[in-house]
Amino acid sequence: MAVLPILRFPDPKLHTKAAPVLVIDDSIRQLIHDMAQTMYQKPGIGLAATQVDVHKRIAVIDVSEDHNDLRVFINAEIIEKSGECENEEGCLSVPGVTEKVKRAEWVKVRALNEKGEPFELEADGLLAICIQHELDHLDGKVFVQYLSRLKQNRIRSKLLKQREEETSA
Repeated sequence: MAVLPILRFPDPKLHTKAAPVLVIDDSIRQLIHDMAQTMYQKPGIGLAATQVDVHKRIAVIDVSEDHNDLRVFINAEIIEKSGECENEEGCLSVPGVTEKVKRAEWVKVRALNEKGEPFELEADGLLAICIQHELDHLDGKVFVQYLSRLKQNRIRSKLLKQREEETSA
């Protein structure tokens, strides 16, 4: 069990497009376990492999209040979506920042679980938002890219300043 380091915006590695997982073996299952441990410890409700500098199409999500509903998405793709909603989003790679983002209200996703079994899932509400957010990471996109250039630059400056303060302390 390991808590993995999380890349922080504006790290350019966050913009790497993740490759499909070809074989689900013990190393992939260990990565999933470590990602879940990292997500719960930070605490967050979702984590994409890209955020821990592993560029494979894997995401873990748990939107339950008591952290007992871990969902694993390998090679996930959104096959249908509808509606539109706007909600506050935050991100473990963009600590201390929340902003309103527009996303689909409902999604249907196709993926593999940690055993390599295919499944489809329909989701709305927080789960739908989280799925879209994590799959964006796997496509090399961070939620701040939905914001204006001005807001992106402010967030970038704020996080770079925080990092400088942390390293000089």
